[in-house]
Amino acid sequence: MAKQLSIFIAAAVATAVAIPSGGAYGDDNGRTQPTLLGRAVLPVETYAPGPPAGALRPPGTVNGITFPLPSQPVEGFSAIVTGRHPGEYLAMPDNGFGDKANSKDFLIRAYYIRPDFKTANGGSGEVHVDLNEFIQFRDPDGLIGFPIVNEGTTERSLTGGDIDPESLQRGADGDLWVGDEFGPWLLHFDATGKLLDPPFAAPGGLRSPNNPHLGGAAATQPNSRGFEAMAISPDGRYLYPTLEGATVAELGTTRRHGFEFSVRDEAFTGRTWLYQTEQPGYFVSDVAALDRHHLVVIERDGGLGLNALFRKAYVVDLIDVDAGGSLVKTEAVDLAAVPDPDLVSLPPVHSGDVGLGNPYRVTCESIEAIHQIAGDRLLLGCDNNFPNTGRNPGRADDSEFIVVKVPGLRSE
Repeated sequence: MAKQLSIFIAAAVATAVAIPSGGAYGDDNGRTQPTLLGRAVLPVETYAPGPPAGALRPPGTVNGITFPLPSQPVEGFSAIVTGRHPGEYLAMPDNGFGDKANSKDFLIRAYYIRPDFKTANGGSGEVHVDLNEFIQFRDPDGLIGFPIVNEGTTERSLTGGDIDPESLQRGADGDLWVGDEFGPWLLHFDATGKLLDPPFAAPGGLRSPNNPHLGGAAATQPNSRGFEAMAISPDGRYLYPTLEGATVAELGTTRRHGFEFSVRDEAFTGRTWLYQTEQPGYFVSDVAALDRHHLVVIERDGGLGLNALFRKAYVVDLIDVDAGGSLVKTEAVDLAAVPDPDLVSLPPVHSGDVGLGNPYRVTCESIEAIHQIAGDRLLLGCDNNFPNTGRNPGRADDSEFIVVKVPGLRSE
């Protein structure tokens, strides 16, 4: 199903983005294979101002984390976009603690982060979070169309009991677009996090078991298999939300559906495509647009730690399909075995960390944030599914970010 990356390289155009040499992400020394250039880690117990969270989880300690929590955890991130300044990014967690019932005290936010990547040229490997300025998603105008946890308040801050945000993109006008799993929906916010429109429902009547408008009807999308992934075209005209898993009607298959949404018209265009995973149990965890029709797709298994065996990034061309109508996949990098010749992933942050060294392994269960920095450099982030473990048995995962060079990856 997958082609070699050299096919994509041959198709790249002459107007590719210039690639910086060395600098913040280290010198790749002209290597022609994927290479880990940088790694930065945010401690799992990083908390932001706000009310206590996690009170709806069973009290006690899980992987070293004691519930309830003192305030709002700045936990694993499901999406990353550019920030306010070079080197800064806006990173968005999902709904908090895994489901609608236990996440009603988790506030839906996005945080500005500045990773100081450890590279072959130095760097601390630490991540700074701006805890004074962050985006709080909210619905003060009552547009969401169903009662929310903070229904009776003026601000109407959104919580993990209302939405499950999994993907994020910024439009050309600065507005924020969020892909949600509880609908599944697309949600349109301004740059400050204020909801601007009612949710845009997924095409074809797709509804998850958590959809508040289900009304007793059968769900057509399994739980937590909504718009996990979403790209935006470089000109900001189109969004490409993609389902993480199969629909109910296609359970047990490798079929995953993507859609096109017009930002200008605020409507799905009717254009769709089909992506086939390597195994029925694999997920599409994020997508990013390289140019007007090439996307890079993260496909992963459900493993964690040393059992995280399959997580690859593929390039697809939205106009290149096989005889069965599925997108043709071009493998870009195996995230379960990223060459780390400069050993930038070492030393371990914690004694007992696994999957470090050459090759470096993405060991978190949910590698689900991808952002093209420039040309052939990708920034990827792990959702640590707070307080899950993976990097270190029995210890809750930190939030981990890596920069990977993928030779041949270009933008028009």
